[in-house]
Amino acid sequence: MIRNIAIGLGLAAMMGSAVFAETYEVKMLNKGADGARMVFEPAFIQAAPGDTIRFVATDKGHNAEVNKGMMPDGAEAFSGKINEEYEVTLDVEGVYGVICKPHFAMGMVMTIAVGDVDVPDDFFAGRVPPKAKERFQAQLGNL
Repeated sequence: MIRNIAIGLGLAAMMGSAVFAETYEVKMLNKGADGARMVFEPAFIQAAPGDTIRFVATDKGHNAEVNKGMMPDGAEAFSGKINEEYEVTLDVEGVYGVICKPHFAMGMVMTIAVGDVDVPDDFFAGRVPPKAKERFQAQLGNL
């Protein structure tokens, strides 16, 4: 019995923070709880490095992908397929701007902040439709 406990503790130590990582579920919706159309719920997540975000295709016609230029240096871009659940584990600290590509112009965006971060000066450097920018700015107010 003591040997089993020692093995378990050794495995937990080898896995490090992965043992304590969280998984957040984000719904992709045509209409949110507050009546807003084309939304991710929640629209903002404060995560830790190693946490996983699961995007659930609750309503049809949506995907989740990081917007080009709206992710930290050194992070890998991600893109889920339309109508499919998608998971991503975020290890690089920074701010990630996530969009639903078909509904980006309608403002279907969300923000994921990994770690204790500030909004990068160049976060809005690329093309961002007005409705999407308005929602991103509201979400960034959570930092």
